[in-house]
Amino acid sequence: MAVRRLLRGQIAWPQLEAIVETVLDRYDEPAGRVEFLDANNWLSVPLVVNDRYFVKIISRQHSLVHALLTTGRNLGAFTSGTEGFFEHFGTPLEMAEHELEAAQRMQSVGVNVPEPVEAFEVADYGVLVFEYVPAFRTFEAVEVATARQLAPDLFVALDRMHQAGLAHGDLRSENVLVVEGELYFIDATSVRGDIADARAYDIACALGVLSPLLGPAETVGLAVEIFGAETLLTARDFLDFVTIRPDHDFDAAAVKGEIEKVATG
Repeated sequence: MAVRRLLRGQIAWPQLEAIVETVLDRYDEPAGRVEFLDANNWLSVPLVVNDRYFVKIISRQHSLVHALLTTGRNLGAFTSGTEGFFEHFGTPLEMAEHELEAAQRMQSVGVNVPEPVEAFEVADYGVLVFEYVPAFRTFEAVEVATARQLAPDLFVALDRMHQAGLAHGDLRSENVLVVEGELYFIDATSVRGDIADARAYDIACALGVLSPLLGPAETVGLAVEIFGAETLLTARDFLDFVTIRPDHDFDAAAVKGEIEKVATG
């Protein structure tokens, strides 16, 4: 329990209160109703202000945890036969600014994201503000029929990011929201250098999201229509890395087998 509290980087109420007051002042809100979200998020404290603003507060402790996670992810990428491509930002404000920029870039190429508002700093805390989307479900909570209907949209959105030179970097069920039958993407992380490997990693993550719901054969069959067999073979190299992460639970060997079938068929 103490370790989890450390990782979550709890922020004392006086600091939270000062940040909320700043948010209210910036958006001319006369009073504030604050709802803290019960999210499994170790990189910020998420809350909702007046059912209008989704706010992520990032402390120096969150920045430290991000640095540790980034190191671990880069080691995992190395075991997949590539140099690490995950990037860490040194301050809470830089983390907030990156996520805002990533959301803006995704939005600019036609990928749905909650409306990005701004990133700013309050007393060494990074503060990131989006519009609040109240009526959503994470992808892990949808029925199989809904997942089947939306799976092509997930692959198309990823392809659109990749064609624009972007990579999500942290694609998992919790970071894909379903809002009125459409997919919205959140929590993009930072990748550096040549992002070809990061794109392959994105696709491997998407296979990990969908295969428990649709089965390996159907998932790979849908993916090959968007990305082609050669790209899936590259993504295959990251499946073992993806499956050892705690936020993915799927049969990597079965997915690899289906990729090999479409590549040699």
